Amino acid sequence: MSSTPQFYNEMKRSDGSVRAPYDAYSDWFGQQDAARLDAKAREAEAFFRRTGITFNVYGQAEAQERLIPFDLVPRILSHREWSRLSRGIEQRVRAINAFLLDIYNRQEILRAGRIPQQLVSDNAAFLPQMIGFRPPGDVYTHIVGTDIVRTGENDFFVLEDNARTPSGVSYMLENRETMLQMFPELFSKIRVQPVSDYPKNLRRSLAACAPAACDGKPTVAVLTPGIFNSAYFEHSFLADQMGAELVEGHDLRVVDGRIAMRTTQGYKVIDVLYRRIDDDFLDPMSFNPDSMLGVPGIMDVYRAGGITLANAPGAGIADDKAIYSYMPDIVEFYTGEKAILRNVETHRCAEPETLKYVLDNLDKLVVKEVHGSGGYGMLVGPAASKKEITAFRKKLEARPANYIAQPTLSLSTVPIFVDRGLAPRHVDLRPYVLVSPEGVRITPGGLTRVALTEGSLVVNSSQGGGTKDTWVLED
Repeated sequence: MSSTPQFYNEMKRSDGSVRAPYDAYSDWFGQQDAARLDAKAREAEAFFRRTGITFNVYGQAEAQERLIPFDLVPRILSHREWSRLSRGIEQRVRAINAFLLDIYNRQEILRAGRIPQQLVSDNAAFLPQMIGFRPPGDVYTHIVGTDIVRTGENDFFVLEDNARTPSGVSYMLENRETMLQMFPELFSKIRVQPVSDYPKNLRRSLAACAPAACDGKPTVAVLTPGIFNSAYFEHSFLADQMGAELVEGHDLRVVDGRIAMRTTQGYKVIDVLYRRIDDDFLDPMSFNPDSMLGVPGIMDVYRAGGITLANAPGAGIADDKAIYSYMPDIVEFYTGEKAILRNVETHRCAEPETLKYVLDNLDKLVVKEVHGSGGYGMLVGPAASKKEITAFRKKLEARPANYIAQPTLSLSTVPIFVDRGLAPRHVDLRPYVLVSPEGVRITPGGLTRVALTEGSLVVNSSQGGGTKDTWVLED
């Protein structure tokens, strides 16, 4: 008879006693009427539906718009836990920016042999158009979402670095707003660090990265692919919260060497464009010629210093899952320090010996596409059928360099409210980081994603996961 895996329960110890960060919340919860909480859960769902907080699920003909389930039990981190996490996140984000500046200019890390040359030069996320160019303030990743998992009291691991267009921050903000409206008494009882200033900080951070051509107060806009994009709610939400214009590619054009947006008073110059479209679609003259989403000529304007693009084109090389396996070396190379936050052990399938090991242990490993995201294109070996493993084996053998593999982690659990009581479910955490010449600012907490299905380790919303409010205690 096999033993049941032991998972770190963030709220309760094995003897049933409550851990310190949850003390006050546990006391409050114990005094609540289950029927009231059940009604509050339905109220939250209705609020999210009215507000339009949905996302699209690609590849599904029916019910393309889906509500991301919200759980009303917060995930709570102590001030001490957050201090350590935030130090590690800042160290990592600074290293990522230094890495991007280096590989698009002097390439010292490649000359030093710390990472293989071909891992960069042969990588689809590496953009030759960025070679020799330095963006304003040397900032490449203006907004970063660092995915973190926990396996023990002091054991935090970075699962991946989202350095392209990290999504989900609108859910972090709406989750907190919902909790404040539903349970105001909780926030008078428990001192929680606020997250509501994120839009203001985002605008300030973007404005601080304005290009040399900017004259006066920077004009900021958000570039969206349009209403059919899965994250369109977030694009419009952030534009509204920042007081910025929401634009699509057809609203923009090159005017006198600058990018200008169409308004009722004519065309108005944009200084900083927070773009939520992928590199390949950004400029049909530089990348995909069939793109209808981008702006012809925007890369020329960018390289000439006429606009700031956030995040910088080509930043995706830093969150490539093959590069990820070298992040401890990257952190040490650019900071001179050991990484505060550890990587998950990663097997590079491009290496023949490693590929053999992965193929022999597919039922025990999690295998991911190097460029994959959102839980798509991956195999969770322990949860996969023999048929799924056989099919995945063929894909892996055909294109081994397209995959990395990792052990199945014993992700920590946080309680969710289900059947009028509490039950543990696995979680991860995506803190949001803003980078500008003024420094690095990390919003306290972030988005906690939760696997609502008992036993599931997949927290992605596209795979049926939900979200919950994340509290960082004031002291």
